[in-house]
Amino acid sequence: MSVEFEISEVFLSSPEEIYDTWLDSDGHSAMTGSPASISSSVGDKFMAADGYITGKNLELTRGKLIRQAWRTQEFDDSDVDSELVVMLVAEGSGTRLTLKHTDLPDHGMQYKQGWIDHYFVPMKAYIQAK
Repeated sequence: MSVEFEISEVFLSSPEEIYDTWLDSDGHSAMTGSPASISSSVGDKFMAADGYITGKNLELTRGKLIRQAWRTQEFDDSDVDSELVVMLVAEGSGTRLTLKHTDLPDHGMQYKQGWIDHYFVPMKAYIQAK
């Protein structure tokens, strides 16, 4: 069985700023408070959460879309990579970030709260502090 979910939140920042920060090693690390190595090139591999998360950039459209193959250290070797899609749409004076996570293994629903706790909450604090 494949697990999937979608979450959405408005951030007081432009779509381009969120996109650029997400795909920059220093920005991603500062935004989440955890070491990351990432790039803005399709096909490049990335690491986040100090190596807990790994994957590859599959499709990138600046300020609009980030699509990645994604897995954690909790995935079994036999588990296929999940797919992460981050959609960015200008809304009012900010950006609606909609995150869709699909093809997760059976334990995958735990990542829904993880995205909120380890990305959305620190991202809001990071953006407000800028």
